[in-house]
Amino acid sequence: MAHAVKGNKVQVSYTGRLEDGTVFDASEECDGCDCGSGPLEFIIGDGSVIPGFDAAVIGMSPGEKKTVVIPVDDAYGPHLEELIAEIERKNIPEGMNPEPGQHLEVVHEQGQTFPVVVLEVTPETITLDANHPLAGRELTFDIRLDALL
Repeated sequence: MAHAVKGNKVQVSYTGRLEDGTVFDASEECDGCDCGSGPLEFIIGDGSVIPGFDAAVIGMSPGEKKTVVIPVDDAYGPHLEELIAEIERKNIPEGMNPEPGQHLEVVHEQGQTFPVVVLEVTPETITLDANHPLAGRELTFDIRLDALL
């Protein structure tokens, strides 16, 4: 039977959980998550998934299932304090009223956009976090290799 290798296009079904068992993403609908996007297709090694997920699929055969724990460095990396910034309210668009927990897109000086989360709002400043929401977290995935495409 064929095994998945770097460069293969694969289709996998998965459930991703945090350390406390909370499901943060799944390819199929499950209790307690707003997921169910269907099987994931990607090319092993093309950088479209986190390194630990890529590595977990290598060597699997179609129909095989496994559970892997992906450490922070092979997931979304550590939570970096330098990606948290406090900006003055005068630097945000007029009429915008951000609230803690709100997701926004910021336009960088070079014109690139990137997502941020509002951490804190005061009358003078807004604190934004550009870390990935799963940065600093160890992730557990239940993976099933559905097919080599």
